[in-house]
Amino acid sequence: MRPLRTSIMINLVLFGPPGAGKGTQAFKLKAHFDLVHISTGDLLRSEIAAETKLGLEAKSIMDAGKLVPDHVVIGMIREQLKSNPDAKGFIFDGFPRTTVQAKELDNLLTEYNTEISLMLALEVQDDELIRRLLLRGKDSGRADDQDQRIIAARIKEYNDKTAPLIQYYTSQGKFKSIKGVGAIEEIFQNLVAEIAAIS
Repeated sequence: MRPLRTSIMINLVLFGPPGAGKGTQAFKLKAHFDLVHISTGDLLRSEIAAETKLGLEAKSIMDAGKLVPDHVVIGMIREQLKSNPDAKGFIFDGFPRTTVQAKELDNLLTEYNTEISLMLALEVQDDELIRRLLLRGKDSGRADDQDQRIIAARIKEYNDKTAPLIQYYTSQGKFKSIKGVGAIEEIFQNLVAEIAAIS
């Protein structure tokens, strides 16, 4: 296996519930730091659009507000790492979502002689998340953003299964909480400041 760049890499986990603004901020961080953005949601949606076997399986799971199995997602991420050996770093958006996945990601990155630099969590209240997602559903046409019951299930899934990640990354000294409400540029500058502090 070809190693990734030997210079210091910036590998970020961008964390937060559905509707927290991860995609918007990931796009800005990608451009600012010249990183590769790995959005598991985008990867899965491309499979769904192609109506592959994986895509059809993933669609039924996602429509119910559940998480896609770990082995499927980690396999996609492994392919992304292999496809970008000269990357300056990666933004992981939508993964990991559980401590098991976080450990799998750590093990995977170790194979490439790198590690997670920082976990940045966008903090947004549940009622604001629901408002944002319903608005996004009207614009995007995404079914999982148009049904309030599915949205509530996704937020509950996040709270139940992914909140323990805060403890996991806190124990490694890599967790930083960022207020996810306010002007997009202000939130972005707060993220940049945290990353700059470790560079």
